[in-house]
Amino acid sequence: MKLKPFQALYPNFDFIASPDVFCNDAKESFRTFQDHGFFEKLKQDALYVYQIESKARKHTGLIGLNEVEDFFDGKVKKHEKTLSEREHQQMQLFLRWNAILKPVLLTYPSIPAINQWLETFTQTHTPLFSTRFVRDEETHRVWTVTDPEEIRMVQDLFSANIHGVYIADGHHRTSTVALLHERLKDKSPEYDFDHLFCAFFAVDQLDILDYNRVLSGLKTVSPVQFVVKLSKSFEITPLNGPRKPAFKHEMILLAQKEWYSLQLRQEILDKYPAGTVVLDANLLNELVLHNIFGIKDVRTDTRITYVEGSKGLEGMKKAVGSSMDRVGFMLYPVDIDDMMGLADLGESLPPKSTYFEPRMKSGILVKLLKE
Repeated sequence: MKLKPFQALYPNFDFIASPDVFCNDAKESFRTFQDHGFFEKLKQDALYVYQIESKARKHTGLIGLNEVEDFFDGKVKKHEKTLSEREHQQMQLFLRWNAILKPVLLTYPSIPAINQWLETFTQTHTPLFSTRFVRDEETHRVWTVTDPEEIRMVQDLFSANIHGVYIADGHHRTSTVALLHERLKDKSPEYDFDHLFCAFFAVDQLDILDYNRVLSGLKTVSPVQFVVKLSKSFEITPLNGPRKPAFKHEMILLAQKEWYSLQLRQEILDKYPAGTVVLDANLLNELVLHNIFGIKDVRTDTRITYVEGSKGLEGMKKAVGSSMDRVGFMLYPVDIDDMMGLADLGESLPPKSTYFEPRMKSGILVKLLKE
């Protein structure tokens, strides 16, 4: 990978009463914030070390630019299909802001030399800023790497050790920049559509969480029919209370305020050839959403909503609510090796299959598209 330093915008926290509110409002109010002096611009090119510290652990990565050609060449690997409608919306936002407010989150197999450099750098340098987000109980820190020799050393580490990366978060941001590069590179040379704005976090610096589903429309299938059809594919066990799935191929069902374990029947798994990556999200889509409820396209069907694993059991209970018309399905987190394996084959995961933490905030570091 070919890292490139750049001059980022970053918030002037002396003027910001609440980082939580500022970052939540950044998408709607970026130009206003910029006009009123809430952002400063670094005076020289830099790479940026980004660290997020929560109660549980620290996550440390590196932010810089990467050539968009690496995406076209398959070195920036995707695992989700993108929607043209979302790409159009992103395109309008980027051009309206003249900026990208959050980097694409990329991951790669852990490299000891890079890990050691990040650890040493954060221990021996003072952050550009450190700010606390009360709502998420997280501290975000950013260091700048400005010494030309150090930048070259980091670039060499990445080019020598990392020959491909995987998109963990930001598929539509990536594909939108690629579209802008193809369509406007020659027509609008004053814009920088040649680079992706990237945050590189090794796999051991990320946590992969579950991504769950809530389905509306149970009235179209009677409760008895629903259970009978489910039992063809799953062993159904009532639970005494809520919990998350304990292993791959177990799902947890919340229906009419009751919790059930759904364990996939072995004869279903035996249909797949040995070595095939069998994802629970695909099984749910095929065996339940399609076969029982007639849903053909999970990306566009409005009966489905998604609940991030970070919201936990309470998030699922809240999303299902007291309606007898809604049911919730909790899935076991996708294995990172399965995600990488499918991406290497050029295959896609179902939408909303993975939820990675940490989550960077919009507006903490900003890449301008045009000076």
